[in-house]
Amino acid sequence: MSTAVFALLRHAATVWNQEKRIQGHWDSELSPEGAADAARWAETLAGMGFSRLFVSDLARARATAGILNLRLKLPMTLEKNLREQKFGEWTGRRVDDLRGHGLEEQVARGWEFRPPGGESRLEVFGRAERTLCEAARLWPGKKILAVTHEGVVKALVYRLLGREFLPDEKKILKPATLHWVRVSDGRLELGDINVPL
Repeated sequence: MSTAVFALLRHAATVWNQEKRIQGHWDSELSPEGAADAARWAETLAGMGFSRLFVSDLARARATAGILNLRLKLPMTLEKNLREQKFGEWTGRRVDDLRGHGLEEQVARGWEFRPPGGESRLEVFGRAERTLCEAARLWPGKKILAVTHEGVVKALVYRLLGREFLPDEKKILKPATLHWVRVSDGRLELGDINVPL
């Protein structure tokens, strides 16, 4: 029986996050505030019994994990399938600049939201689910901190809650929190969400 427990953590804030610019598979540096947040989170995370860091290979997630690991000192595995949703032609654009240019129509598609040249939210969920299941087989019985992106966290949590990912649904995920997922024999089960750091 391959069982593992994952705590999903969104990377610390970046310069582009502050500018409300879409990053997708591109990167910007952590903001000074983001770097300070990650150092503070590390103190809380150090007492939680993690055995490994499982990290998106994008630079903002790696930078966050690097700051955390100054304190945690855990083995770290990089994983491209924990990357943010691919935003295609919208990468680098500000969200406000896309209003009236197809954004609202895409958002109304829920799980089928797909930026031009990008991937759908359903595809993000699929690759994240497969990746966590494979990690549970590789590291059975472990408690793993997964440093990833908002799109990945939302895809996993929303799918496991049965949400439609539509704009009229209440926002439920809070910043600077952990979201727990248990994987047992290829099945994902959602635990506590919004656990503060």
